[in-house]
Amino acid sequence: MLNAASFFDLSEFSHKQIFVGTEFVWEALGNLKTYVDGQIDGRLEHASLTRGVPLEAPLVLYHGKLFCAWEYEINYGDAVKGELEVLRNGQLLQGASVIMAGVVLLGRRISIGEGVLIESGVLIKEPAIIGDQTEIRQGAYLRGYCLIGKRCVVGHTTEVKHSIFLNDAKAGHFAYLGDSILGGNANLGAGTKFANLRFLPGNVRVKTADGTLDSGLRKFGAILGDNAQTGCNSVTNPGTLLGPDTILMPNTTSPSGFHSGKSVIR
Repeated sequence: MLNAASFFDLSEFSHKQIFVGTEFVWEALGNLKTYVDGQIDGRLEHASLTRGVPLEAPLVLYHGKLFCAWEYEINYGDAVKGELEVLRNGQLLQGASVIMAGVVLLGRRISIGEGVLIESGVLIKEPAIIGDQTEIRQGAYLRGYCLIGKRCVVGHTTEVKHSIFLNDAKAGHFAYLGDSILGGNANLGAGTKFANLRFLPGNVRVKTADGTLDSGLRKFGAILGDNAQTGCNSVTNPGTLLGPDTILMPNTTSPSGFHSGKSVIR
């Protein structure tokens, strides 16, 4: 009941291997560092990349190489819908990604997929994996070991640390996610916060109908199943698991523990 298959359809997720061999869904978080380190086999290289210094000019990533964007025409359409367009001499460069001026990249072990838009003011710490057609919006902060799937949104002033986004997951505005997993097409309302650390010492424990389980994790935020949603300014306690299609209503604090699919938490 608490395995990955109970929360997610992994058939289209490129990184489903991170769940292989797990009994409980949260065990993927324990695998995250090793998995991400093993997946990134290259480094972003360009003369304008200086550690800790915002980019002075936008860059285009095409076929694994970075180029100064002044030579290109860029149509800033919705990346998630595949509407970001990069042209050179009038020719569309299919799959090109754009890193706007003002982005700070701390480290070079950052994997960026095709059709990705990273807006000005974003700060990304290595390592990170960002899937195709994902949009990292102005002011977002990726604090390392972030595994972001395809067509995702990491929104304005959203902070993500040691977390996983399955395809089409969105945290559009003012959110905090630490040590958490968002399922496919899960959506966070503005101001959602996932608390990930207990006040008292010890591992986060998960409450279920059959008793309480030790997660084995000192830091553990929330897991949202496919199509789960949170309302604006909602909060989850450490060790919260929301089943698929569950709704956490606005201005509500979710109790920790497992909440079955299609629940409405008020």
